[in-house]
Amino acid sequence: MYNSTVAWISFRALFGRRRALLFVLPAIVLVIITLSLKGAHGTVSDWPALVLGRVGVGAVVPLTALLVGTSVLGSEIDDNSVLHLLATPVPRRDVIVSKITVSALTTMLFAAVPVLIAGIIAQGPHKLAIGCFLGAILGSIVYSCLFVLFSAALRHPVIYSLAYVALWEQLIATLVGGAKYLSIEQWSLGIAHSVSDNGNLDSHLTFTPSIVLAVIAVVLTVWYATERLSAFVVRAD
Repeated sequence: MYNSTVAWISFRALFGRRRALLFVLPAIVLVIITLSLKGAHGTVSDWPALVLGRVGVGAVVPLTALLVGTSVLGSEIDDNSVLHLLATPVPRRDVIVSKITVSALTTMLFAAVPVLIAGIIAQGPHKLAIGCFLGAILGSIVYSCLFVLFSAALRHPVIYSLAYVALWEQLIATLVGGAKYLSIEQWSLGIAHSVSDNGNLDSHLTFTPSIVLAVIAVVLTVWYATERLSAFVVRAD
């Protein structure tokens, strides 16, 4: 399912664009906020959970995944260079899995690792830092699957991705109780809370449903993205 050649080409193309410079900006903001609050409040406060949960897992991870996930495939579709890739005998599923892998690993590097760094700055190698790091890893994977799907299925993936993050994650999932079961942010926070046992994280799910729902989402998005990419070949012909 994973094609190393496709992945290498994707990595090279991803970091060969100026847009790659944007990947590091959310992480820089997170670290600056953490350093500022560390200097102002010391270690006797509940601010680390709020920063790591709301800013780190809730903002840095989805925004970084959006930038990466919509670039790794969407830019190729926009300039039609994807046709050269689809003309090869590589199975469409392998293309999708390879693109998602590249997106997820890049998002982990520029979002999950900075969450861990911010957590260590805030409280040292504490369970909170480890929990939020693991939650950010989960979020990196699932967000990448979703945004690569948007790139394969929709003409303006960035707009739809922004709408998902702003409207669904930050508004609907916050106001509607049942929507939390379909929130990637809540799945990530569920992992973080289970590991850290920190009540200041805004988590409404436990470990098991977070993992189960995330796995289901990954399987469904990979399957549907593969179907949409196959349909793209038909339309191009």
